[in-house]
Amino acid sequence: MFGLNTKKKGIASIPLVTLLDSKSVVAEQFRMIRSSIRFAEVDQKIKTLIITSSGMSEGKSMCASNLAVVFAQAGSKVLLVDADFRRPTIHLTWSISNTKGLSDSLLHPENSLSDYVKQSNVTDLDLLASGSQPPNPSELLETQRMKEVLDETASKYDLVIFDSPPLAMPTDSQILANRVDGTILVTRERKTKNQELKQAIDLLKKANAKVLGAIYNGKKALRNYDYGYIS
Repeated sequence: MFGLNTKKKGIASIPLVTLLDSKSVVAEQFRMIRSSIRFAEVDQKIKTLIITSSGMSEGKSMCASNLAVVFAQAGSKVLLVDADFRRPTIHLTWSISNTKGLSDSLLHPENSLSDYVKQSNVTDLDLLASGSQPPNPSELLETQRMKEVLDETASKYDLVIFDSPPLAMPTDSQILANRVDGTILVTRERKTKNQELKQAIDLLKKANAKVLGAIYNGKKALRNYDYGYIS
C-alpha cells in the first residue's frame, strides 16, 4: 500500500499534480506506484487497469489521471478512459467535451473507436470521455462490444487505465474488474470506513479481480519528509 501526502497545503487543489508540479513529493509517489505496477508484471503483462474505491470522494479519479500522466511521461502509450457513467469527471479534469465517449462507442459499434478518442496535452496520453449517460450502465459494460473495446485498446496502447465507479455503486466496477488485467483500490484517510473497505475487498474477490494493491490517499505528511530535486 502506498500513502499519498495530499493533505499538504495546495496539493488537494491540483488534480494533475504530476503534470503541474512534477517535482513534488506526491508526483514522486505516483512514480513509485508506477514502478510497483510494473514490478507486479511477473506472470502477465498488465495492459488494462481499473482504478476504483469503496465509496465516493476518495480520490480515485485524481489517482487515475496522475497515474496515466506518469506512465506516459515514462514513454508508455496510454489511454485514460472514464468508465464512470454515473459521475464522470475526466472531461472536467482535462477540459474536453463529454458529448461523445465510451458509452457512445458501446451503443454505436458501427463507428470506429478512434472517432471518440481525444489527444491530451501530454505526449503519448490519449483520453476517452464517458460520453452521453446511458440508461443501463451495468448492462452496457457486460456487452460483447465492451470486450471488443478492451481488446482493441489493449492492442493499440501499452496501458489502458479505466476510472471506474466506486464499488458502493451498482455492479459496474465488479464487471470491469473481472475483465481487466489489474485493479487498484483507492482509500482515503478519515473518509473510508473499515466496514466499507472490507465490503469493497469482498466484492472484488467475488469478481475474481486481480487486485494489485491499494492507494492510501490523504495521508498527512511527516515533519521534514518533503524533498525536492535540484534542476
